[in-house]
Amino acid sequence: MHPLSPALHGAKSLVVVIAGLSWSTLSRVGFGWFVAMVIVIALGATVLAVVSWYNTGYQVVGRELRIHEGLLWRRTRAIPLERLQAVEVVRPLLAQLTGLAELRLEVVGGGKTEAPLAFLSVAEAAVLRQRLLALAGRPPAAAQGPRPPEGYPAAPAGAESAAPAGRPLHAVSNRDLLVSQLLTPQAFLLPLGVAFVAAQFLSEGSWSFIAVASTLTAMAGILLQPIRRVLDDWRFQLARDDDRLRIHNGLLETRVQTVPLHRVQTVGVTWPLLWRVKGWLRLRLEVAGYAAGEPDQRNRPDRLLPVGDQATGAAIVAEVLPGVTLSSLPLSSPPDRARWVNPLSRQVLGAGLTEHVFVVRSGLLTRQLTIVPYARFQSVRVVQGPVQRLLRLATVHVDTAGGAGAAAVDRDVADAWALAAELTARGHATRRAG
Repeated sequence: MHPLSPALHGAKSLVVVIAGLSWSTLSRVGFGWFVAMVIVIALGATVLAVVSWYNTGYQVVGRELRIHEGLLWRRTRAIPLERLQAVEVVRPLLAQLTGLAELRLEVVGGGKTEAPLAFLSVAEAAVLRQRLLALAGRPPAAAQGPRPPEGYPAAPAGAESAAPAGRPLHAVSNRDLLVSQLLTPQAFLLPLGVAFVAAQFLSEGSWSFIAVASTLTAMAGILLQPIRRVLDDWRFQLARDDDRLRIHNGLLETRVQTVPLHRVQTVGVTWPLLWRVKGWLRLRLEVAGYAAGEPDQRNRPDRLLPVGDQATGAAIVAEVLPGVTLSSLPLSSPPDRARWVNPLSRQVLGAGLTEHVFVVRSGLLTRQLTIVPYARFQSVRVVQGPVQRLLRLATVHVDTAGGAGAAAVDRDVADAWALAAELTARGHATRRAG
């Protein structure tokens, strides 16, 4: 790893130590002892980081990536590159300031991101990524790609990960991203949360360091979630690289992620209530084999379009699912008697079949559309609850490897069984043809 790796790991440890000690510890032991505790623990963490760095390395042997680590308990992990789905380049803020990058490997069947290599120089990370993808049988796109569309930010010279490789599809406007976050219920509730914390502080009547620091920490917690969404999707760029999607996003922590199109299980389209005034929608993916158990869900490559208009959304859906036209999907509603189960949303519910996909619509305030290709079906189920049996209704569930799937809710029981049979037949036929 790069010689600066221990410094970056030590800096992260320092933040964790200060957060763990909390303001209450400071009030009990005093400022001097608090600083001493932070210094001692941070030095200990830095020493451990140096020892870990000295005993950590990697090598490529044939078509295997081997990671060596550990001092007392030596461990070697061998990752077959045939199972490699993608190598992601991640650059946290400190890594950007020091010219470093982290590689994260996504492997088929992995419960979490495998073998994060932190940290390498940007040049070394780029070379290693290309080598691993080439050995895995997925060579990267040529350096000279098509001309980006108008409004798509150009990459600075020499910045390998500044923009996704391949044919540019879309770049989200930062202005639209900010406005979209303001048009959410959370944004309207933020002033109430801040006012509540301020009122609590003023009612205590204490202006001590601990009281002020605790109040600022509470306000930061309230504001963190919407700010994080904006920071995560800042300068969001989408490109297509042969049979893969390449996504670049992030401000304080930049990410270049790869989504193999053959592993896309579902495409979700969402129209939040306040966004419908501007004609905006959001697109998300469910991808099989991508770190479903990863604690940090931001690692998952589920963002397809954070915000965009109908035309942009339709064009991107057509790229991911060829032959699917978002504006002309055949959807039928449940029978009239389903109003006893869903009195408000019956008219919104819908399901339909096209030549290539199964489509389900739901949501009253936040409209949602789930699109599942026939080739991704794992199973088809027909489920009836006690009220549904009285009303001769049933729900048809389609399960996928990604775990999301789709459900046609409250269909006529005869139509539900016919739909399930048709879905099963189309799933089998598509897999045989593929």
